[in-house]
Amino acid sequence: MSSDSATAAERLLRRGRALEIATLAWNVVGVVVLAVLAVSASSVALLGFGLDSLIEIGASTVVLWELSGTGEARQRRALRLIGIAFVLLAAYLFVQSSLALLTAHHASPSTAGIVWTGVTALVMFALAFGKARTGRALGNPVLITEGRVTLIDGVLAMTVLLGIAADAALGWWWADPVASFVIVYYAVREAVHIFRPAPA
Repeated sequence: MSSDSATAAERLLRRGRALEIATLAWNVVGVVVLAVLAVSASSVALLGFGLDSLIEIGASTVVLWELSGTGEARQRRALRLIGIAFVLLAAYLFVQSSLALLTAHHASPSTAGIVWTGVTALVMFALAFGKARTGRALGNPVLITEGRVTLIDGVLAMTVLLGIAADAALGWWWADPVASFVIVYYAVREAVHIFRPAPA
């Protein structure tokens, strides 16, 4: 590898690490904020989004670990850890959302939740774009996969936003747990994508 290529690769690695650190920092704050909002609003959707932020913290930590080394075995191990986290999130939220619907659980409308999820969606979409671009340039499947996790985080933020906004504006109490089922769907889809054997 030429010195120019090595310099470019190192620059991309630094950018990848910076994107992951930014994601990690945002979600650490987000877990605390969402925990408070979920309890105060009794919202399954906000709780689910907070748990998704925990998954994102774990995924970012895994990617930072993976970017510090090389090798396919290390990458496969990192991807499996992200996949396991998605499976656990889907299982927990499926049970919680089902119970909320069966018991007709009513969340309290949350203006703060609407604001936080809206801002989070914008931040996650920007970070996901940066990770996808950097991951492709590096040829790093772990960074690309974690970029999809971040993109999903943005999509889920929008879903939760719509759910709690519908509850607040229209009194649709069921929109909150239904929004959580969307998180379950995406979590299962990503887990399947990670664990599915690569075509021969």
